[in-house]
Parts: sequence; structure tokens; C-alpha cells
Amino acid sequence: MNHIVKYTFVLLVVSFSLVSCKQKSGNKIKVGFSQAMTTDDWRKQMNSSIKVEASLRPEVNLTIQDANNNVEKQIEDIERFISNRVDVIIVSPIESKPLTAVVEKSIKAGIPVLIVDRKIDSENYTAYLGADNIEIGRIAARYIISHSKGSGTIIEITGSNGSSPAYERSLGFEQIINENKRYKVVNTIHGDWEGESVKAPLKTILLQNPDIEYIFAHNDRMALSAWETAKILGLEKKIKFIGVDGLNTVNGGIELVKGGVLDGTILYPTGGNEALKLALKMYNKEPISKNNILNTIVIDQNNAEIIENQMDKVDQQQKVIESQQGAIKVQEREYASQNNLVRLLSFFLVIILSLTIYSIYSTISISRKKKQLEKINQTVIDQNDEIQKMSEIAKKSNEARLNFFTGLSHEFKTPITLIMSYVESLIENDKIKGTALIEEVKLIHKNSNRLLRLINQLLDFRKIEEQKFSLRASNTKIYDFSTDVMANFKGEAARRNIDFQLTCKNKNMELFIDRGLMDKVYFNLLSNAFKFTPDNGKIAISIVENSDDTVKICFKDSGIGIPENELDMVFNPFFRASNNNKNSSGIGLYLSEEFVELHHGKIELKSKQGCEFTVTLLKGNKHLKSSEIVDKSENLNAVSDFLIDNINSDIDLEIAKVHSESEKHTLLIIEDNVELVSFLKVKLSNEYLVYFSDGSDAIEKAMEIIPDVIICDINLVDKNGYEISKELKKDLRTSHIPIIVLTAQSNKESVLKGLQSGVDQYLTKPFSLSVLRESISSLLFNREKLRYYYTNNIYRIEHESKFGNQEQSFITKMNDIINLNVENPKFSVEDLAEKLNVSRVQLYRKVKAIIGINISDHINNVKLEKAAELLKSNTMNISEIAYSLGFSTPNYFSTAFKNKFGISPKEYKSSL
Repeated sequence: MNHIVKYTFVLLVVSFSLVSCKQKSGNKIKVGFSQAMTTDDWRKQMNSSIKVEASLRPEVNLTIQDANNNVEKQIEDIERFISNRVDVIIVSPIESKPLTAVVEKSIKAGIPVLIVDRKIDSENYTAYLGADNIEIGRIAARYIISHSKGSGTIIEITGSNGSSPAYERSLGFEQIINENKRYKVVNTIHGDWEGESVKAPLKTILLQNPDIEYIFAHNDRMALSAWETAKILGLEKKIKFIGVDGLNTVNGGIELVKGGVLDGTILYPTGGNEALKLALKMYNKEPISKNNILNTIVIDQNNAEIIENQMDKVDQQQKVIESQQGAIKVQEREYASQNNLVRLLSFFLVIILSLTIYSIYSTISISRKKKQLEKINQTVIDQNDEIQKMSEIAKKSNEARLNFFTGLSHEFKTPITLIMSYVESLIENDKIKGTALIEEVKLIHKNSNRLLRLINQLLDFRKIEEQKFSLRASNTKIYDFSTDVMANFKGEAARRNIDFQLTCKNKNMELFIDRGLMDKVYFNLLSNAFKFTPDNGKIAISIVENSDDTVKICFKDSGIGIPENELDMVFNPFFRASNNNKNSSGIGLYLSEEFVELHHGKIELKSKQGCEFTVTLLKGNKHLKSSEIVDKSENLNAVSDFLIDNINSDIDLEIAKVHSESEKHTLLIIEDNVELVSFLKVKLSNEYLVYFSDGSDAIEKAMEIIPDVIICDINLVDKNGYEISKELKKDLRTSHIPIIVLTAQSNKESVLKGLQSGVDQYLTKPFSLSVLRESISSLLFNREKLRYYYTNNIYRIEHESKFGNQEQSFITKMNDIINLNVENPKFSVEDLAEKLNVSRVQLYRKVKAIIGINISDHINNVKLEKAAELLKSNTMNISEIAYSLGFSTPNYFSTAFKNKFGISPKEYKSSL
């Protein structure tokens, strides 16, 4: 069977070899022709004769490039022939000198060059083919001498300067004329082979000297133009005209001679067929002459018709040949198509035969190997099951380890919060201010903050591992943001005499960033910089705007740097550089990279005379998803927002501090009358924290501040008061805020419209300040009564159809979600906020405003109510209840239970 397969393979190789041999045998001689003839008729005649000759030689692949009398283009065409490695180049130079270098380049490249018609300024070419232009000049002079019967005065019209035919024709013409003293060239006009170049100078000469017998032009076109000029002056019959070319075309030399315009023309043969023959001899390295001269004759009235007839017959024969060649090419294409089809069919037959043989062999081979594969497959399955079991064990072990550290981190936060609260109280205590003890207390506070950040980093690491972070980007002035973060390090920089600077050319530049996450990036990078930069060193932040819609934020220090071979590992979790002898968790830079990548940016590191971290962020928000973009007001408190972690965490320390220190209620006055705003601000500032808006940013301001009461005018700049009230009441974040409308419109319709838009109080101008004060107090009192109702009936809130407002619906929905997840220990404040479609900060503010306690306490109360039910059911012991409801320890559960119900769980259970 193996012999059969080998035989089949040999058949395939042979068939491929035959095809490749056919392809190789089809290689042709590549001939490049750079055409530069100065007239269309000459170009057509030259191209026609060389194409006919090429069609008779199937081994030739002819490429014609027409430079259209452009020297630069002709040089480019020849350069292209050289780069394409043609076999032979035929060149008809436009001018001699510019073409010399490129012809010599071709010779150096090993490509033979045939110069046609005009020579170059060098002998470094293979061969030359063309008429003898010196002899043409001589023939013209002899013709004039032999036919002259007049004054013997002659005007010579030459071709363009730099053209070898023009120079040689003038040379030959002058040689014969100078031998006969009766004849004299009185004027020479330097044309450019075109007729228009002759008319103006010739007219001037003929007006000055009309006694001219002959005009000799270097081509028939200039001769015709000279005749037309003489005709204008009435001298066309007096002067005789001689040209050069003798083309058999319309207005060609032969037609002009027959028509009596020219007295004679010198035939200048194109030599297209001779050029191709000579090029093939050069390719085959046959012996040839360096200079190959084409014969010429004078065409006048005596032989013009005979030569015309001969040329017509030649043209007809060429057309017949071209027609036959076309038919032959059609036949060749048909033959090639059929031949290819036969080859293809033969090839497929060989393949089919081979596949048939191979399929028989494969069937036998597969049946043998099938059993072997089944055994191997079973072994792989067993090994895979073992690997999955080991992977599951490792995963559970890692999960348990992470859960331990995460739980421990949460447990640390409560005592740290207490420590920091008492320390802050001590710092503000007048008794220790100004004493030596204050510095020690501040040191405790500083290290407590540091410990809190380390704990938060550990929690962030867990969130990154579980992919729980979501970007909440808002438009932020990056310079102001950077300045705010730097303020935390100014004291350290001053104490250690570190040059700490920020540079930014565009201080109003805005980027979409998550302020909370980016604050952590800044803090990690700056903490490392200060940790490893010696005293009297330098730390610099630079913000640079790039042209590719990116912004680079560079953090550069003059510290110890990082070894070059360790740079790739810097962003790995738990990595510590070999030259780092300081305490470090090793997750700060890892978290920084993750947070930057959440912004669709990148962070890079260079270490040379210190470290330079570069954070690259994109401008605009096109790279962000709609879910990753939030209002600016939602992100303003994001730096503190990240401290609200889950239901076992205490509420953000900074937010709690603000609420405890601020005993005044907040008022937002939406009014575009500046004087009225000033009046209200003066009168109400002693009792309330007063903010104001002219109406253009009323919604944004309300979202940002979340005031206790809003006082709003009706006629405003952008939206009217009704529209603002309606929008605020529809938004869950602001629906609980009482709104007082101040307006001059006192009619019934206006009042009704205000009430329909959700307004709580409608006061008309002019209003009594005491009435306004009482209205504000009354609304706040009613809000407190409603809060009291919710607080005392929070677990018995009925559906909104009975009570009928948005807060009740919100509380009901929130309680339903908490009750559904009360036994889920992983359920967090973040999860609750996500299900309610609000941010964590907004959830905190909403719950605080409605029921007067923070969301963590409320969730704990729900859990404790559930715990009481479980204690009544007597199906679980106290420890089981504590752990099932997410409490960290039974002791903590017992303390919380006693704080709420006044007795311990054990006493509660015994009392049942």
C-alpha cells in the first residue's frame, strides 16, 4: 500500500513539473521603448512599424512609454525600465545631455541600450540607429544649389538647442553652403521643432529683407509655418521652401510637396522595424555595428506621387499584417484556454485517482488508529478531570484566603474610624492646642489615615480581582484636580525641603475622569515619589496636551529609581524592587495601572536618575460608554465616595463629619433678581446655609447640593419655575425636597399650575419675610414628621397606591430588595444602589433625608428584624444566625442586637 501512495505522489510531482516547464518556456524577451518623437504623425508611424515587427516575433514582449516631449518623464520611464529589469532598452532622446546619465546607468546595470534618431553626449551606449543628419543637411544644401536661379540668399530654421539632429543638420548644411560663395545664409532662426516658434521671428526678418530665395527648415512643420508666414506677406511664390521628414500624412511632407507648398522635403526614415531587429541582435549578443545609418532621399514634384503610392501600399500591408496578427492572437488565446482546460482536467484526474487510492489506504489506517485514539482520549479525559479538581481546590483556597483578608480589612475599619474620630476631637480640643502633645496626636492621625488607605487598597485589590469596579467619569478640570491632590503632600514637601511643582500650560483643560479612582492613582504615585526621594530632592508633575487628542500626566522624582531589568515587573501585584528596603504592600502600582486602563488610558515607566511615571488619557468622552459617564455633581464627592464599600462598612468618614458639623439646614434660592437674592441671603443666612442660582444651572445645582428646601421664582432665564419643579420632583434624587415658589402671579390658574408641577408652597410677591420663614420651618417640620413616620413604620410601609408619593415607592422598593438579599452575606450597598439605579452617595443622601439614618444602619436594622424572626422560629442558633446575615462575628451581632432591642439575643430568645 505504501508503494501505491508513493506512486501517486510521483504522478502529482510530474504533473506540477510539466505545468511549471510550460510556464518557464513562456518567458519572453522584454524590450522597453522610450518614445520621444516630436510629432503625432511621426510617433504613430514609428510605433506602428515597431509594433508590426514585434507582432511577427512572438518571443518579444514590447513595452512603449511615450514621454510627450517631457525630458523628466523620459528619464523616469527609463529608470522604471531599469528597475523592472527589461532585457533591452530602445531610447529616442528628447535632448542629448539630460539623457546621458540615465543611459549610462542602464549600461552599468548590464542592460544594452539602442539609441534611435538622436545621440547622447557620450559614447557609452550599445548601438545607434538613425539617419545621418549631417548628410541630410548636405543633401538639402546640394538641392538648393542645383535648383537655385535667384539671389542665393537663404534663411535656415533649426530645431531646438541641445538636440543632436538640429546641430548635425546645421553642420552638414553649412559645409556645402560655405563651399559656394554665391550662396549665403543671411539669417538663422532657432525654433523648437514646432511651427509657432517660427512665425514671429520670420515675419520680422522678411519685412526687413524680402529678397530671400530659399528657406530651409529642419522639419516639415516649421517649413509649413514659414510658408504660411510668407503667404501673409505675399512672398509665398517668390520664396522656395525645403523641409525634412517626408511623412505620408495629412499636412505631411509628401502632401505639401504635391500641393506646391514645399519645393522639396528630405525623407527622414523612422526605422522602427530596423530598431527592433537590431535590439534582438543585441540581446542575442550577435556582432553589430556601433553606428547604423538609415538611407534617405529628396522628395520633390518628380517623385512625390511615386513615393506616396509606395508608402500607401506599405501602410495597407501593415494594416493587413496587424489584422492577421490580431486574428492569430485570438486563436492563440482560444488555444491557450483550451490547452489550460485540458491540463486542468488532466490534473484533476490525477488528483481524483490519487484521492481514491489514498481513501482506501486511509480507511484501513484509520480503523487501526481509532482504537489507539480512543485509549489516548480516555487518558486525556481522566487527566483533565484531575486537573479540574486540582484547579477547583486551588480556586477555593485562593478565594478563602482573599475572603479572610477582605473580612479582616472590613473589621479593621470600625476601630480605625473610632480612633480617627477621637484623634480629630483631640486635635480640635483647645486644651492641647499649642502644647507639645499636639504634634504626637497629629502623627497618630496621619498614620491612621495611612492605615485606612492601605486597607482600602486591599479592598480595591479584591474588587479588581472580581472585576467589580465600574467607571463613573465626569468632566473635570485636571489642573484643579491635580492641585487639590497635591495639597495633601505640601506639608511633607516643606518639612523635607523637597522641590514639589506642578506645570500645565492650559489650566482650563478638561478630561473625563472618575475622580475617586484617579485620586487613588495620584496618591499612589506621589506616595511612592515621596517615599523614595531623599530630602532636598525634587518631585514634579507636568500636564502636557498632545496633538493626537491625548493628555500626558508625568510624575517625575529624583529618587533611587528602579533597576532596568525589573521595569517590566513594576505593575505586577505584590512586586517589590530589589533596591527597595522600605515597607510596601506591592499592590499600589498594580491598582494604579488597572484604574488608568479603566479610563481606556495607559501608564508607562522610565527610570533614569529617578522614576518618571507617565499616565496617558484620552480627551473627550467618545471612548467611554454611556454607562461610564455621570453628571459632574455625582462625581464631585467621588473622592470620598469610594470609602462606602458594603453593608459591613461604616459610612464615609468625611461625609459623616460634614453632617455632624453642619447643624444648619441648606436652602437653594433660584432667582434671577440679584437684589432679591442678596436680601434673602442676608435675612436667612443666620438660620440656614444659603446657596443661589439664576436659573441657568438650577437643576445641576440642586443635584450637587441636595438642599433641604428650594425657593424658586417662576420667570427665569432658561426654564421657568414650573418646569424646574416638575423635573426635580420626577428625579428620584431630588423628589423629597420641598419647593416654595415665589412669584408675582397670584391668579388661580398660576397657583393650580404650580401645584400640578409638584410645588409644596406657593407664595405671591410682595411676600412677608415672617411668612416665608414660617413656611420654611413648617415644611421642614412636616418633613421631620414624615421622616418619623417612615422611621417608625419602615418595615410596614404600604404600597404607594394608598399613600401616593414617590418616597413611599422608593422605600417600599428598597425594603423589598433588602429583604430578598438579607441572607446574602455578599450583598453590599453598591449592589443595592445598582438595583435602585442610583449612585452610592445619592442612596446615602436619599435615605438620610427620608428616614434620618444612614443606609448601612438601615440595612443592619432590617437584618436585626430578620434576626428577631429567626430567633422566634428557633430553627438556628445565635452563631448561625449571625453568620447567615453577614455579621463578622457573633459578638458583634450580639452588640448590635442589644443596641436595637435593649436585650441580648440570648435574653430575647429566652423571653419567648
